[in-house]
Amino acid sequence: MHIHVNGRNIEITDAIKAYVKEKLGKVASHYDQIQGIEVVLTVIKNPAASEKHIAEVLCKTNSGTIRVEEAAESMYASIDLLADKLARQIKKQKEKTSGFDNSSIRTDVVEEAEEKETVEE
Repeated sequence: MHIHVNGRNIEITDAIKAYVKEKLGKVASHYDQIQGIEVVLTVIKNPAASEKHIAEVLCKTNSGTIRVEEAAESMYASIDLLADKLARQIKKQKEKTSGFDNSSIRTDVVEEAEEKETVEE
């Protein structure tokens, strides 16, 4: 799996590239269907903008494409937020494709209540 890092209005240093690969590499290790990850790091030069550092990722999997975007005050914070959000999206995609049955809390509570009623009678 290949992680490709690009930058807009920012020079991508080796430290930033290593940080992105470390964070997203952990996420990618949980799901083996990932074909490639493209990351775009952007800095907005407008002084009126509050969250100037934007991190976007396009994750290509066998079953589709996942796109995630996050913004924060620093580039490292936006990369952290991006990695967390991507992990949640990949987990959701993995559960959909694997057919994992997550029963709802509501149905579990109803079944437990019915079992208690039959025991009491």
